[in-house]
Amino acid sequence: MNSPLLRISIVTDAWYPQPNGVVRVMGTVVDRLKALGHEVQVISPNLFTTLPCPTYPDIRLSLFPGRRVADMLDSFAPQAIHIATEGPLGAAARRYCKAHNVPFTTAYHSKFPEYIHARAPIVPLGLLYRWIRGFHAPSSRVMVPSHSVHDELAAKGFTNLRPWSHGVDTGIFKPGPKDFLDHLNLPRPLFMFLGRVTVEKNLPAFLDLDLPGSKVVVGSGPARQGLMARYPETPFFIADGDQDLVRYYNAADVFVFPSLTDTFGLVMLEALACGVPVAAFPVTGPKDVIGTSSVGILDTDLAKAAIKAQGIDPVSCRDHALKFSWDAVVSEFLDYLAPFTPLQEPSAQAAQ
Repeated sequence: MNSPLLRISIVTDAWYPQPNGVVRVMGTVVDRLKALGHEVQVISPNLFTTLPCPTYPDIRLSLFPGRRVADMLDSFAPQAIHIATEGPLGAAARRYCKAHNVPFTTAYHSKFPEYIHARAPIVPLGLLYRWIRGFHAPSSRVMVPSHSVHDELAAKGFTNLRPWSHGVDTGIFKPGPKDFLDHLNLPRPLFMFLGRVTVEKNLPAFLDLDLPGSKVVVGSGPARQGLMARYPETPFFIADGDQDLVRYYNAADVFVFPSLTDTFGLVMLEALACGVPVAAFPVTGPKDVIGTSSVGILDTDLAKAAIKAQGIDPVSCRDHALKFSWDAVVSEFLDYLAPFTPLQEPSAQAAQ
């Protein structure tokens, strides 16, 4: 990477301690940008007064952030601004950039219109897409996590799209012993979903399957209690940190990913890095992570995919995950930024 060192402001409504893919991606990008010598300011909900998002309390919505976002950007005097999310902080940063006539980039991490529509079906999906298209329209480049999402959004009238893949830390996520859950005497094969337990993950499509062996769910989220009551025969767990995640991944024989709305699905890469094959629907996310490789089975019949995936070579899964490098992810991010001359010199008290 030969990019000049920059002061980069990243504005995100998704940040620690939220346990989701957006935080995983942006947190890793921030760490690696700093390691390369870039100065990075993160404007995130933990710096503001917030309230819980209706139906999804783990997500915190910043209250009236406009003035403070502007002050933080003025103080830091960035040479590039990236807006990672479409929430209150992202909207405030977008207003700032438009008011000061400076370029900015955005990212489309999640199918936000589908997520809202799933929780509030009364709101037309077309209207939601019109709003989200308008949000991204002034962006110099809209970073999208896969070619499939790029094509979907282009067909909906989005412009300035750039495919921006994601990576996996194969030093952390790697094959290990499969005996982590053996004390529970769960019959094998063990089919596992690991990730956020939310309505958009479509977990009943997995939990309703008639499969041999056992089904296991690992993760937290607002739909967890309801699903535990609905499927009392299925054990639910919560992982505590990356090392715990790795143990759960390795305990599985097949990773089942029932989501129909994910734009990428980082958890599939993490499972593959641990040598665990994937079963999923042939939709955006799985089509880009698995594609035409032999490391997963994509089928509209998810039970058929899960059963067939058992025979996949774990070494092939690991080899496939090794192709998704965080170095390439960060290099693309830097290439896509839209640098500009700072409006003023940074202050000594600039938020880092």
